[in-house]
Amino acid sequence: MYWFLDGEFLVGGLISTITIAIQALATMLVIKMGRVSARHLSPRRKTATLLVIMGASGTLLMLAHFLEVAVWAALYELVGVTQDKDAYYFAFVNFTTLGYGDILPEHRWRVLGPITAANGMLLFGWSTAVLFAVLSRALRILRLG
Repeated sequence: MYWFLDGEFLVGGLISTITIAIQALATMLVIKMGRVSARHLSPRRKTATLLVIMGASGTLLMLAHFLEVAVWAALYELVGVTQDKDAYYFAFVNFTTLGYGDILPEHRWRVLGPITAANGMLLFGWSTAVLFAVLSRALRILRLG
């Protein structure tokens, strides 16, 4: 009857909060790195500067996503959602909303999959917005746009 008070929502909310904090830190780093790069790299080599800024931004955000998946995997291992060696794979499949369905979670923890997917959608959308903002700012600073 009180399904929303179940431990899955509490634990899923806690892990989502941790991954959101990781994303916020990554966002601050990307923005700072973009500002510094756009101002200090060669203004004569605008295309190369833009490639460096966008490449570094995309790489940093992907590394943040790999870490966020690892946080979910650690939870999956801790509570026994799946077998230990499958935890990262299972977390990644859920986080990216790929949904193979080849591994099923323990019945007690099956709502964590959709919570992970919702968190992943939010964070990938956030990364897209950050990349667009960095690109827009870099284009203005380099006077390409």
